[in-house]
Amino acid sequence: MTEHQLTWRASPAALALTTCAAVALTAGVVGRWWELIVFAAPMLGALGTVTWLPRPATGVRVEASARTLRCFESESVHFSVDVTACGGAAELEVAPAPSDGYTVEQVGDGDYVVSADRWGRYEPALTVTARAGGLLTASLPVPVTELRVFPLAPPMPTPLPHATLPDRIGAHRTRRFGSGVEFGDIRPHAPGDPLRSVNWPVSARRGRLHVTERIMDRAADVVAVLDTTPQAPGPASESLHRTVRGATQVVQTALQRGDRAGVVVHGLRLRWLGADIGRRQFYRILDTVLDSDAGAAEGTLVPRVALPPRAVVIAFSTMLDTNFALSLLELRRRGHVVVAVDVLRGPPFEYELDPMTGRMWRLERRNMYRNMGVLGVPVVAWDDDSALDLALALADRARRPSGALR
Repeated sequence: MTEHQLTWRASPAALALTTCAAVALTAGVVGRWWELIVFAAPMLGALGTVTWLPRPATGVRVEASARTLRCFESESVHFSVDVTACGGAAELEVAPAPSDGYTVEQVGDGDYVVSADRWGRYEPALTVTARAGGLLTASLPVPVTELRVFPLAPPMPTPLPHATLPDRIGAHRTRRFGSGVEFGDIRPHAPGDPLRSVNWPVSARRGRLHVTERIMDRAADVVAVLDTTPQAPGPASESLHRTVRGATQVVQTALQRGDRAGVVVHGLRLRWLGADIGRRQFYRILDTVLDSDAGAAEGTLVPRVALPPRAVVIAFSTMLDTNFALSLLELRRRGHVVVAVDVLRGPPFEYELDPMTGRMWRLERRNMYRNMGVLGVPVVAWDDDSALDLALALADRARRPSGALR
């Protein structure tokens, strides 16, 4: 519940009465026309009734059904608002305020529906108009709630680069034998093998005990790193939309597979959310991303506590910030598997370049890809919004792992 102060002013009707009375009195006095003075008398009497009106309200009290509303893009969410006058009397009229990026529609007395087509944070507002006796009026926009619109990600799964996974049961098949459900091999029985692993049909045929080995299934720790540093106007600044969508898709896929997922937002302020599992973690990650545009710069390197050991890091960036690239190299040095996804489409200039300059820029970009790959951080271009899985598959191939996959 919040209170907002009202600033009263003369209503259009009061201004019209004042203007007409002033003109009539001036003309009547100058021209000595008593008829105009008589004509102005009722208007002066109407204006004088303002002193007899009840005390106007000093403010309005707004109570919304929810302080924070959450929905996905193109979805609508319902909320109700109760607006009352406080400190006096007033006739109140409430209507949705003009909006940019979202839509508020009134569906009943005090009931509204709000929706937005693009992810982000919004503050839906209502325009409260107060009137006192038709002579005084006050109008102000009143924010009633906070709307958090989450991005939608394609339902297609995204592969993970091969890495040494933590010793935790999950859904990723490995090349190691141990506890699992997939058939691996059959070998002779050894002391210490559990009785339930004995393969009785094979043991009966070969005359000695044999056991069935299973392939181990392990879970991964996936961390999406978003580069939200301010970019130059043009394609670079427009790439933030793809950065958020790509990170959402990676996190969504990881949580659906039963992996732990976290997020690091590398922007004006470094924010992170530790890896965890479950649907609740998905919404916590989206809230962290939406809250990432406040604060001042606090450094470039990601703290060690932000990532679990041997985490798989998928970074989304325009790869134009040197500090961000250094952060990825530091994560690789700490032992994490790091893959960078380039979300920039074409040169990051607002105006079209001449062919020679554009070719030189692409050559420099290619050299940057090669240098990052040599240092252990492959960079792949994400050219199509619907083909993130192909981009990550190419990144996994570029790493060329040796030995066991997981």
